Amino acid sequence: VQLVESGGGLVQPGGSLRLSCAASGFTFNNYAMTWYRQAPGKERELVATISSSAVTTNYADSVKGRFTISRDNAKNTVYLQMNSLKPEDTAVYYCAARRFPVVYWGQGTQVTVSS
Repeated sequence: VQLVESGGGLVQPGGSLRLSCAASGFTFNNYAMTWYRQAPGKERELVATISSSAVTTNYADSVKGRFTISRDNAKNTVYLQMNSLKPEDTAVYYCAARRFPVVYWGQGTQVTVSS
């Protein structure tokens, strides 16, 4: 099983990034996918989640209206489009595949929002 995040980097406040998470080794379209983030000195927090069929999405209040989660089951990939980025969005972003009781984690990608 592998989850490989990409697309992180350094961006100025107000900018955009698109994170990708490529999955392999399991039946991707049977799993809900979630993006989490962890800032230095803080606990990991849920950012956005999407159901296996992409019918349902949910977002943390702090990112609603700025971030969009999507998935392409044909490509076994989940995305996180991040717009209007703020310094407080700086964190390591992780994707996770969840189907109770199983959870698979990626290794994370760093997002830094700074001028």
